Amino acid sequence: MKKLLAAACTLGLLLSACSSPAATQPEDDGKLHVLATTYPVYLFTTAVTEGADSVEVSLLVNQQTSCLHDYTLTVSDMKAIEGADVIVMNGAGLEDFMADALAASDAPVIDCSEGIELLPAMGHEGHDHDTEYDPHIWMSQASAAVMMNNILHGLAEVDEANLDLYTENCSAATAQLSADDAGLAELACPYLITFHDGFQYFSLENGLTLLKAIEEEEGAEASAAEIKEIVALIAEYDIPAIFTEVNGSDATAQAIARETGCAVYQLDMIMSGDGTGIQPYLDAMEKNMDTIAEALG
Repeated sequence: MKKLLAAACTLGLLLSACSSPAATQPEDDGKLHVLATTYPVYLFTTAVTEGADSVEVSLLVNQQTSCLHDYTLTVSDMKAIEGADVIVMNGAGLEDFMADALAASDAPVIDCSEGIELLPAMGHEGHDHDTEYDPHIWMSQASAAVMMNNILHGLAEVDEANLDLYTENCSAATAQLSADDAGLAELACPYLITFHDGFQYFSLENGLTLLKAIEEEEGAEASAAEIKEIVALIAEYDIPAIFTEVNGSDATAQAIARETGCAVYQLDMIMSGDGTGIQPYLDAMEKNMDTIAEALG
């Protein structure tokens, strides 16, 4: 269908960490092959397509990582893109690593970020991948509903036969979302300090104030000035706990904890897993809520 591998070699998009084996596609089996770029997008897509026997959804990137800023497409990734009839992506700049591959592909692309009011990026000061907008839109349940609606309409354009099923599934999945502006606002301490930049949408939706977010990566750890600022914020707002991401570094957070006496908890960006449908997403979001309630309550 598409001639991507030669282009990939020319563009230098090879040599990377492993991608999901689920991304390998069979040839000419009569099915609509839908490729989801990230695990949250995969969960939303499988929720919308559940029961559609003529549709196969596979996942491009499924590995324990806290971000995709430095991800590089592998040979198997390129084969998966080559075999895709439809590509579903998060959008908002999250998949910049596959821009060249998408340009070489003729598969229609569904951008799940369409219609979502994007927040300015934060936490990337001093990094070489500064971006204008925060792409972590799936961390808001209200945004998750919009993302699934985008998937529904995008798939309907290429697979009208399953429109009724897609519509029913989308309605059922979005009905399970429980976005609540009051959320965690009644906590004794509704202030977050995170060592990952992915919790802006989550905080806004749940009535929390995100005081500081630091994106720590190898070679770009928190500066002495940032550490001093965090220590001061903990004292000023009497913050009992700070938060890291399950796949990220906690070295700086632990050092700050030793200095200030605050605790360190982990939150989940839902970047990897082995489930399908909306339930794994709901479980992860509920666990994040419980963690924050325990840490700050």
